[in-house]
Amino acid sequence: MTPAPNPAALPVQSLVLIPLLRADLEAANYSVATLSGLWGPEADAALRRNQRVPALRALAALRGRLGRDEPSATLAQLFVLGLPVTRGALSKALPNLGAAGAVTLGLVAPVGDDDDAAANAGDDAGENALLRPLVELRPYSFVDAHGAGSWWITSDLGELVLGHALGESHVLGVGGASLTLSGLLLPSPVDTALDLGTGCGIQALHASRHARRVVATDISVRALELAALNAALNGVTNIEFRLGSLFEPVAGERFDHIISNPPFVITPRAEGVPSYEYRDGGLVGDALVESVVRGAAAHLTPNGVAQLLGNWEYRAGQDAFDRLAGWLEPESGAETGSAAAGSAATGPASADAPGRDDLAGAVSGAAASTALDAWIIEREVQSPELYAETWIRDGGTRPGTADFDRLYDAWLDDFAVRGVTQVGFGYLLLRRPDADRPASIPALRRLERLHGGLGHNPDGIGSHLAACLAAHDWHAALPDDDLVYATLTVASDVTEERHFWPGQEDPTLLTLHQGGGFGRSVSLDTALAALVGACDGELAVGAISGALAELLEVSERDLTAELLPRVRELLDDGFLLPPELRA
Repeated sequence: MTPAPNPAALPVQSLVLIPLLRADLEAANYSVATLSGLWGPEADAALRRNQRVPALRALAALRGRLGRDEPSATLAQLFVLGLPVTRGALSKALPNLGAAGAVTLGLVAPVGDDDDAAANAGDDAGENALLRPLVELRPYSFVDAHGAGSWWITSDLGELVLGHALGESHVLGVGGASLTLSGLLLPSPVDTALDLGTGCGIQALHASRHARRVVATDISVRALELAALNAALNGVTNIEFRLGSLFEPVAGERFDHIISNPPFVITPRAEGVPSYEYRDGGLVGDALVESVVRGAAAHLTPNGVAQLLGNWEYRAGQDAFDRLAGWLEPESGAETGSAAAGSAATGPASADAPGRDDLAGAVSGAAASTALDAWIIEREVQSPELYAETWIRDGGTRPGTADFDRLYDAWLDDFAVRGVTQVGFGYLLLRRPDADRPASIPALRRLERLHGGLGHNPDGIGSHLAACLAAHDWHAALPDDDLVYATLTVASDVTEERHFWPGQEDPTLLTLHQGGGFGRSVSLDTALAALVGACDGELAVGAISGALAELLEVSERDLTAELLPRVRELLDDGFLLPPELRA
């Protein structure tokens, strides 16, 4: 299709100024490590609790010791702590861009001025005139499968700076959900990627590291403008930005990797309840997540993968996983191609987007007739009460106020209508199977609850997910008669724990522990423990089983039949590695 005019196209003047800003940020060494060095770990922790006093005290002490303002300290005070700085201090911190250039880019405005800020901040403004931030501009660092990286990310001002609840069109920066999703991304190189509901563009930036071309969509013009600014500021040139709801801007297109941190928060559809674009999709209950799941198949290439976060409802008499399994089934009469591209809101409806009353029907048409592979991992559940409290506070409404109590009632009323007993949160990985997959290989349907902590994954868990999928595909294509000839190895992060009764030679409990990935633990019996211990990449599974049968004086056939399903499970979970995944 021909994309709509790009609302995120940056003005020519901005394209000239952004490289100057980049050069100044580099010269100031405006980085995560620098900020931590300015105010220390305790102030860092306080900022995560929305408390800036320790950081302010540290900056004041630094200024007293040096007798001057460090450029990085000026930028931190302005763009992280959200407090004004003088025009002269900002010009010293950004010598190439200058204060006037920062005004032109929409980063700052004179204190007391609003829409006409730029007109009142000319070069003749006094050096002591105060400038206030219009955005947050934070350094961001990460490590993924491609190595260490760092960016600068702009977003709207948060509650700490605003001093009140967030606006409904707020564009969020890099939050906990963003970090979770970026750590989940499969790092495999692909040709095309789609970031659905890009927000400030953080997932599109991550996708740009493994995709040749990225398309990022959002219903918010403001979000697309900030995302485009972030891409340009960080020198990323392979992202295209499009306006519209979810799949609407990419009707008829398919992608190798779809990524989405959708607005999945379950919000009452009631008058007086704020609808935040960054978290609220405008549909009832968990219908927004269902819409993305059902629409993904029509926009994935063969073997293409979709990864997203989501909430799902447990309803009286119905397990959430039964509902999730239903979302994965192709709908009868479903369409494909451009006619099937439905639209689910990523924010409030506007003149440029379909009305919300039409959304659910539009999206249901996007489901393709292909049954997707699915690996869904529930990470936590909350009661309706705790869920409501969490998201009311997230919007900046404080407990103990009349507004908080009013919203609390609205949330509980909404849950009661559908009989919601719990709300789950987790990760969804969907894959469109290749048309050449043999009919003898069933679709992957793995729905599991892993509510504990993760293992140690310094570059994210995406590499582990990719390895587990590869191992599954490898063994799923092998019948038992062939699997017995395979030579497997134990993953390098796996350890074995043994418990003994005092004075006994034989262990009473054997457990395998996974150091990385999901940090799983698996109980073993004697035969399985011995098989795992013998998987050195040289001996075949069948040979090990035969030797164990002789040692244990049992039927080789029966023991092999007992062990092979467990071997497949250990391959699925990453404890054992097939030949192609050996280090």
